Amino acid sequence: MEIPENIKDALKQLPDSPGVYIHKDSLGNVIYVGKAISLRNRVRQYFQSSRNMEPKVRSMVSQISEFEYITVESEMEALILECNLIKKHRPKYNILLRDDKTYPYIKVTKEEWPRVIKTRIVRKDGGSYFGPYSDAGAVNRIVDLLNSSFSLKRCSAVAFAPGFRPCLNYHINQCRGICTGGVSHDEYDEAVAGAVEFLRGHSAPLVNTMKKRMKEASDSLDYEKAAEYRDYIEAAEALNETQRVVLHHANEADIVVRVGQGDKVTDAFAVFSVRDGKLVDRETFSMDMTSSIDEDGASILEAFLNQHYSRVPDVPREIIVAENPSGAEVLEQYLSEISAHSVKIIKPERGEKKALLKLAVSDAAVLADSIDRKAKAAAARREELGAEIWDVLCRMQAEAGPYDGRQFRAEAYDISNTNGVDTVGAMVVYDGLKADRQSYRKFRVRTVEGQDDYASMREVLSRRFLRVFSGDDKFAVLPDIIFMDGGKGHVATALEVIEATGFEIPVVGMVKDDRHRTRGLIVRLPDGSWVEIPLTDKPLLYKYIGTMQEEVHRFAITYHHKLRSKNLEHSVLDDIKGIGPKRRKALLEAFGSVEEIKKIATGAEGVGGEGVSGDPVGILMQAEGMDRKSAESVAEFFKGGAESQSGGK
Repeated sequence: MEIPENIKDALKQLPDSPGVYIHKDSLGNVIYVGKAISLRNRVRQYFQSSRNMEPKVRSMVSQISEFEYITVESEMEALILECNLIKKHRPKYNILLRDDKTYPYIKVTKEEWPRVIKTRIVRKDGGSYFGPYSDAGAVNRIVDLLNSSFSLKRCSAVAFAPGFRPCLNYHINQCRGICTGGVSHDEYDEAVAGAVEFLRGHSAPLVNTMKKRMKEASDSLDYEKAAEYRDYIEAAEALNETQRVVLHHANEADIVVRVGQGDKVTDAFAVFSVRDGKLVDRETFSMDMTSSIDEDGASILEAFLNQHYSRVPDVPREIIVAENPSGAEVLEQYLSEISAHSVKIIKPERGEKKALLKLAVSDAAVLADSIDRKAKAAAARREELGAEIWDVLCRMQAEAGPYDGRQFRAEAYDISNTNGVDTVGAMVVYDGLKADRQSYRKFRVRTVEGQDDYASMREVLSRRFLRVFSGDDKFAVLPDIIFMDGGKGHVATALEVIEATGFEIPVVGMVKDDRHRTRGLIVRLPDGSWVEIPLTDKPLLYKYIGTMQEEVHRFAITYHHKLRSKNLEHSVLDDIKGIGPKRRKALLEAFGSVEEIKKIATGAEGVGGEGVSGDPVGILMQAEGMDRKSAESVAEFFKGGAESQSGGK
């Protein structure tokens, strides 16, 4: 293997110390992040004989144009840094936890009157988080159950004006009515504590307490209160029906097992949560190992435990596994530090924990069949879509080889404006079938006057690719294909920009019919001729293109409307010294429009052809909040014709 001179020189500088190494391709994209006890020994291994390398490792090494490294003091620091860099760059050849930020949690907010809500974002805000859960529908049902059963506050308001009218939830006994001022903190906090107990799976003590209080209320002839406790008990039992008693294991623990058995092992993990001897939850998490070069079981398990537990708010004290992960001791130390309590990774050999693990492995083996069916269906859709897109590329390139089954990263662009005003551009990104909303970007067009979609698109694309050369990580990943919301003109403009950058990225136009529905794709062939590819016989590609076209249009027009609304709020009055939002509003309410204010200030003809009589300053002072100084500023502004230079309205 021929090693480039720059890499040879860099290899000589490698220290014999712990650290993290970062491999990059020719465009500077991070393609792999790894940790090492000795950077010198580990990194050099990649550039030795490739004879015994796995195919994926050879593929990765062939793309390395440079590498960087960061030295640390210990293997522990290397583990933490590796985890953070993988999350930041999501390198192509690393094992990646899929949908890292999409799983929902149930949150008990840290507020004067706490709420139970669903969220997909975990913040260090003092709230209590439970999850993540893979079943969003189940989360919605649990949140509704807790809010209804405990009559918790649902609105986000933190203060209520005197005489505030309660909402419907209060009148149907689904909310205690914090807004009425008649709820005690002790009573409400007790209800919230009950909800938290449910979420922790500790329902038995609460049920017993409620049964006792229900009897006391009934004996006191307080049947309304007794009925309230009865409802709590029924809710607790309903939630308890979803929990399975597994063994008399008293500790809190998670059981983490690879989904499947034998030849049916999948790229997913099942996490079983055990609380007070009950299996209260089972969640599955997929790992993206499409291009991963680390495929032994211990490394895969280490990657999952590291990435999963570094983002959950509640790490259990014990994690039970079927095999030991790589670097188990360092991983235990890391998880103990981030969770502020001791965390042990245990591979049981006998006893109750071994039996518990066996139950989880058996359950995960059955689960594999369901995951396998879903994975095959998704793979078939990806394969069909990839082949159809490849067919389009084959028509554009004279020497296109056979489709190799890889997934495409696509970018789509659209322009939005109103008669050439407030022009914006939008870029949406798709990884295969799925929209990558974190990679969406929006542009406010700066150099184009009036309505010129081609010039606007030229600016947007130029700025997008210039950000690559400037080293902006947010734009570093290049698309495999670009879709333009338009026809020949838009495609030609995009190709002009791309050719100027030196990149080779195919561009396809998405054209619509007279009813504004997706009709087909327009491409320019190598000989310069144009061809339209109909989508009537390609249902998956038709749906994919239609969805992408609507999504980029939605994203563009939403940004345009937001910008337009913001600009409409600006008035020429804002350019007058001493006139703020309150006085601007008062002037418009008093005199109706900027034009009328101008007529008063200049003594011009008013409505109906009658001249404005009296002192302009005195008249302007009649508006609420106006004093003589501010009124004089308005009069001087309009008499001097300053509004014609301000660009206001």
